[in-house]
Amino acid sequence: MREFTAVVNPTAGGAAGAAALLVVARLLREAGAGLRTEYSRSLTHAGELAREAGGQGHVVLAVGGDGIAGAVGGALSGTGATLGLVPAGRGNDFARALDLPTDPADLARILLHGEPSPVDTIEVESAVHDRTVVLGSVYAGVDALANRHANRSRLLRGAASYYAGGLRAVTTWRPARYRVTVDGVEHEHLGYTVVAANSGYYGSGRVIAPAARVDDGLLEIVMIREAPRRLFFTLMNELGTGAHVDRPEVGILRGREVRISADREVPYGADGEVDAVLPVTARVLPGALRVLR
Repeated sequence: MREFTAVVNPTAGGAAGAAALLVVARLLREAGAGLRTEYSRSLTHAGELAREAGGQGHVVLAVGGDGIAGAVGGALSGTGATLGLVPAGRGNDFARALDLPTDPADLARILLHGEPSPVDTIEVESAVHDRTVVLGSVYAGVDALANRHANRSRLLRGAASYYAGGLRAVTTWRPARYRVTVDGVEHEHLGYTVVAANSGYYGSGRVIAPAARVDDGLLEIVMIREAPRRLFFTLMNELGTGAHVDRPEVGILRGREVRISADREVPYGADGEVDAVLPVTARVLPGALRVLR
């Protein structure tokens, strides 16, 4: 029977995470599994707890949203340890990409009996941040600004906070001139954003990269070009289904490594948590993480 360590970040939606864990924890223990819970002080500390538990042979449960999933999964990337997710955050986009069930009993069955399968992770490097590893995507532009607004929202949660953040960001955004280098080939891009996606989802269920797969060894690079603001709001709505990729204002590239820079200070984010400015390099680490799914 498996031994689990659950990592919960009480400073980032931890109350919801703890509540979600209670039901799953009961089911795991009733089945005879061992479970201990660790409360982290920060996402960095969450990664340290994850590496320690993984080194002891435990399945490490990331309890919360994409931020803690990325911190725990990134820490376990390349170690051979196994990650399980208990989705309880604002976005849960990586759990959505894995098609994990929302029903606690179904999720507990996967955690108890599912076979670990390899998925890709993303190594992120920039001049102002230490190397880090994330799971879902790296995005540079108006969406990073929108995510910053959403994270700071005290009144709204979930998709509503992202939509409100997006409206606020678009009204002040002016197109940036990007240089996007994919596997050594440079591309000029004038527009709103560049997204290097491992998962097809970001921003609380928006389908930014419908063709992205977490286990194909490639990043899907989505570029939204300059367009009238009215059309950009239409594109935002089409992110709900992924229909935006058929528009001429959207370009898509695929590759293993992408470097993104711009002609001015442009923010970038990763898995909803990294808040920095370009340039940034993202490269796929194929099959680097074992996940229960």
